[in-house]
This record gives sequence, C-alpha cells and structure tokens, in this order.
Amino acid sequence: MAEGFKVDLEALDTAASGITNTLAKLQFKKVSDLDHKKEDIGHDHLADVLGKFCTRWEIGVENLGKDAAQVSQRLNASVKAYAQLEGQIAGHLHGTASSTGGEDPGVK
Repeated sequence: MAEGFKVDLEALDTAASGITNTLAKLQFKKVSDLDHKKEDIGHDHLADVLGKFCTRWEIGVENLGKDAAQVSQRLNASVKAYAQLEGQIAGHLHGTASSTGGEDPGVK
C-alpha cells in the first residue's frame, strides 16, 4: 500500500520568499561596481582582463537571476495549486460528512 506524500507549503513559500529577497538585494549590487580602473590596478593589461571578466560575470549573474526568478515563480505557483487543491478536498470531505449526518461513510 502506498504511503502517500506530504507537501510542506510553508517550506515552499519560505524558499520562494528567500529567492525573491536575494534577487531584490542583487539588483543594487552590480559586478560592474567593482573598481577596475587602470590607475587603481596598476597594470593596464590586468585592468583590461579584469574589466572583461567583470562584464562576463555580470552576464552570468543576470542569467542566474532570471533562472532564480523562474524558480521562485514556480514555487509560488506550486504553493497556490497545492493550497487550492487541499481546500477543495477539505470541502469535499466536509460535504461528504455532512451528507451522511456526520457519520463515517466508510462504516456502512
């Protein structure tokens, strides 16, 4: 016999909120904010390489941010779907119990 499964909606909601909060913080922190001026680095070629690295890194961070936003949206959608289904099942069970006068229909 199958044991079934349980979905921890609070954990899904917490994960989605955590991702959303992290993304909100990231929008104020850009890789391009790293100082890579040639006069500060002290070496022209190294400053150029660091600048190119930061540009590529920023693109990677942006892509990760987009992916994380999708994960958060899908977690939120899952929470909503599970909660809605749980409400429907509870309503159905309440209706079944009410229609039998409060007696367990499995007893008959």
